[in-house]
Amino acid sequence: MSHPKNQPGAPEQHDSLSEQPAAGARSRVERLTADLERHNYLYHTLDAPEISDDLYDALFHELQTLERLYPRLRSGYSPTLRVGGGLLDGLTKKNHSRRMYGLENVFSGAELRNFLARMRRVLPEAPLLFWCDPKLDGLALEIIYENGVLTEALTRGDGASGEMVTDAVRTIQTVPLRLAGAGPFPELLEVRGEVIIFKKDFAALNERQEALGRKQFANPRNAAAGAVRQLNIAVAESRPLRFLAYSLGSVIWSPAPASGRQHDVMERLATWGFLTPPEGKLCAGVGEVETYADFVRERRPQFTMEIDGIVIKQDSLEAQEALGFTARAPRFAVAYKFPASQVETLLRRIDVQTGRTGVLTPVAVLEPVSVGGVMVSRATLHNEDEICRRDVREGDTVIVQRAGDVIPEVVGPVPGKRRAGSRAYVFPHVCPACGETAHRETGEAAWRCGNLSCPAVRLLRVVHFVSKAGLDIQGIGQKRIGQFVGAGIVQSPADLFVLTVEALLHFERMGEILAKKIVSAFDEARLSATLPRLISALGIRHVGGQTARLLAGRYRTLDELGRADAETLQSLPDVGPEVAASIRNFFDSPTNRALLVRFRELGLWPQGATSASGENALRGKSVLFTGSLSLPRARALELAEAAGAVPASSMSKKLDYLVVGEKPGGKLAKADSLGVAVLDETAFMALLASAGL
Repeated sequence: MSHPKNQPGAPEQHDSLSEQPAAGARSRVERLTADLERHNYLYHTLDAPEISDDLYDALFHELQTLERLYPRLRSGYSPTLRVGGGLLDGLTKKNHSRRMYGLENVFSGAELRNFLARMRRVLPEAPLLFWCDPKLDGLALEIIYENGVLTEALTRGDGASGEMVTDAVRTIQTVPLRLAGAGPFPELLEVRGEVIIFKKDFAALNERQEALGRKQFANPRNAAAGAVRQLNIAVAESRPLRFLAYSLGSVIWSPAPASGRQHDVMERLATWGFLTPPEGKLCAGVGEVETYADFVRERRPQFTMEIDGIVIKQDSLEAQEALGFTARAPRFAVAYKFPASQVETLLRRIDVQTGRTGVLTPVAVLEPVSVGGVMVSRATLHNEDEICRRDVREGDTVIVQRAGDVIPEVVGPVPGKRRAGSRAYVFPHVCPACGETAHRETGEAAWRCGNLSCPAVRLLRVVHFVSKAGLDIQGIGQKRIGQFVGAGIVQSPADLFVLTVEALLHFERMGEILAKKIVSAFDEARLSATLPRLISALGIRHVGGQTARLLAGRYRTLDELGRADAETLQSLPDVGPEVAASIRNFFDSPTNRALLVRFRELGLWPQGATSASGENALRGKSVLFTGSLSLPRARALELAEAAGAVPASSMSKKLDYLVVGEKPGGKLAKADSLGVAVLDETAFMALLASAGL
């Protein structure tokens, strides 16, 4: 703990431990716990300390001593839980009760107005009141409280499930271990927000790294995220992490307070002891939102943390529920991203890389430069057409920005600083990895290597197969896969499942224990793989996780999916001609068909979701939910998928069922106009029962 020295207003001195009778230990522990958490809140959250470091440390040491003497008196919210140092075996995963979505981005006032207009079209009765606050650049977290006491914390992960980081999060001083105030508190409360590091703290952290001869951190977000996800809890404790809360997940509260507004949620979070994004404001109408955006943009350098825009949320929680979500983002909120920071640097050369799908991508190799607090040495040049349009040449002084404050890109050259004799860049039309002639299809901007045996394509295809977007095989990364592919023992993803301990022992720094772990990881993945995961792992162009789940809901096996024609595929929600053609191209490839035969022989052949009674009225049907149900939306979706239903992201004439709860909003009227079948909750539950669920 680092409190400023000699602060005025210190409380009266407490009795020393030696004078305290054992019978009074319980009340003493309770008082110390309350006092220490109060002083912790004053110092870290309000920046208004009342006692000195020395007095705080003395009280803390007294509580530690009492808890050692009487272990049963240590509460689940004791300040001593904030001390790290333990080593975890690994980070386990857990499903979020409600999916944690990302936000759609807009980059101009016109795009913002279009988004808000779409919101009004979907739900005309939605009030023109919006809660706006700065967009933080950190690690998204969900912290779970039961009856006011912190019990668990999860990272956002892939949105559906996250990694358990409870012990690390307890070390963050701005996270209440017990909600502030007298209560009553919700039985269950999921608080969502961001772990960040303030700019001044980040500068001091890098100064310490430099003094110790260690590598400096690229940006505050990486330093924060890396600390929370460390297996050594002491790392999180050692970094100046702060948690800022901005929304809620599931809440179980009986009786629930009459609070139906986002701005009420923010006030309640502050009352419970959370830091919230600064300068948040309730805005009436689009004009006030744009005025607020201008205000935050002008004051951006003065904010204590890195921000890259503002977040706009519909203020009515009822309207939020009615608007719902697309496959990737809420329809009731949007991130308005500010123009990227731009700097000048030297473009040393242009490298061309071959990606997993064979696309040849030009990358600018730059003189390292700091862009918006991040050191950048490489940046995308997109494709041949963009290089020609911007007339970017090797040796140019170029303007670099982080697109959306995330991906570095070259904006263009500085013509006045171009060297004499400079020549226009000629894009290579051969694959740099295998020398095969590249081709460019009509209507496409990319040159592509069509060689299925290309080493770069082969490597990245296997890397994708084991990645989080694929089977998510823990402990197997690109470096390890590169070793296997480079040695020739892995030519395709199927080869991973026939690796032996004996074969792995030939690699440098590979002992028998590690080799056995790797072989076991592949065997476990083979046995536990789900059909959605396997479809996603195949790397079919335009087929990501959401589309993979949709396909697995409609088709029971890869055989069934492989027999579906393009027209049938296009009958599915969110599958258009391009996606359907890509799926057909994959299954029409002899090489890919041979891979699937090997998967079947190896026992990597998961079945899609089936119910106890086999076929039923929900199997293969697309389902969308609207309104408030008696069970959590995530649970309803889980049950529908278990019955073989396909989750839909939006209303369309392809939708089979709209399941309607209370206060359904605009989706119900749209379903009527499109002729979509409507089920109330009773009818939906009856279909689940008929499916054996």
